[in-house]
Amino acid sequence: MLYHIYEMNHAAVAPLRAAAEVGLWALRHPLNPFAETVAGKTLAAALDVFETTTRRYGKPKFNLHETEIGGKAVPVVEKIVWERPFCDLVHFEREASAMTDVAPQPKLLIVAPLSGHYATLLRGTVEAMLPHCEVYITDWIDARKVPLAEGSFDLDDYIDYVIDMCHLLGPDVHLLAVCQPSVPVFAAVAAMHDNDDPCVPLSMTLMGGPIDTRESPTEVNRLATERGTEWYERNVVMTVPWPHPGVMRRVYPGFVQLSGFMAMNLDRHMDAHWDYFDHMVEGDGDSAEKHREFYDEYLSVMDMTKEFYLQTVDEVFVKHSLPKGELTHRGRKVRPAAITRTALMTVEGEKDDISGVGQTKAAHKLCTGLPASMKTHWEQPGVGHYGVFNGSRWKNEIAPRVRDFIAAHTKHPAKG
Repeated sequence: MLYHIYEMNHAAVAPLRAAAEVGLWALRHPLNPFAETVAGKTLAAALDVFETTTRRYGKPKFNLHETEIGGKAVPVVEKIVWERPFCDLVHFEREASAMTDVAPQPKLLIVAPLSGHYATLLRGTVEAMLPHCEVYITDWIDARKVPLAEGSFDLDDYIDYVIDMCHLLGPDVHLLAVCQPSVPVFAAVAAMHDNDDPCVPLSMTLMGGPIDTRESPTEVNRLATERGTEWYERNVVMTVPWPHPGVMRRVYPGFVQLSGFMAMNLDRHMDAHWDYFDHMVEGDGDSAEKHREFYDEYLSVMDMTKEFYLQTVDEVFVKHSLPKGELTHRGRKVRPAAITRTALMTVEGEKDDISGVGQTKAAHKLCTGLPASMKTHWEQPGVGHYGVFNGSRWKNEIAPRVRDFIAAHTKHPAKG
């Protein structure tokens, strides 16, 4: 009943939140003489914090309307080019007329994590690659919005989706997987090689992913191993209530996962909101805006299907099936040794507290069929999990290395 209680609480607070919004409008109105007083700013800040912490955050937008190529601004339009019940494939299409003088660039499929947050969490990842690649990204659908009639979605389906997208984009595509999708992307590439698929990607970059969670286990890894899959099924799997389109679907709710992540660093989040309150009272608009931008994204969460969530916990964190050679896809063993044509790059953060150092690099030991010239690893000093794919270190130090790796393994069409 927890999901129903959550919905009831949200509905019960709605009138108070509406009153807070009206109060904010009145307190910040330019004609209100009380607005610029310390008392007025303090009350407005308090109402703002209340409203933002009780709001239900919807799916954010990428808001990447242009990029810069060769010193020139190039308009960008988002287009859905492939659709399935649980995922859309979004293409960040750059205006063709502005690309006439630009040499052909590689296709890059960014596989976003299906782990509670929306694909927009990788906005910075996309932004850094847009000037150099034809970028596509998986835009996963909130499970509570998928009607039960659309069927289930599990780890096998995830791997199938990746393979289907590779078929759509062709054999000249590169893959970049951030965190959780490292395992299904790795499995998809192995399965494609095993089937002698002509559309195997040219390269795959795995960033902060749990290929082998026995390496430098984090608190997240330890909890999964100690509790086991049954504990998660009993305690965190719930039924989507009415009136959501996915009513009666069994899911791992996003709000439960968010609560867990926030509890891991509760003091830091509380301090951040106190600082936000102080910034608004002091009139520090820039700092307050940065806080809003971060939490607008961080607090936007989605549900995952029960079968995908539990299978991922069981195979990746409890059984360690991939590194043990026991992972299967549609009943067939996943054989990393079959990978011979897809170059591999792994990226880790020195201070990653989600995927510990060595967990992603473990992919290299599994790819026994790849020569050393097709393998690259980078450990970024001084960054945690989020910093591997977003922020200044990603933009200035990691992204250039990823782009160089992709360029080194891109096959350019012969000139006629």
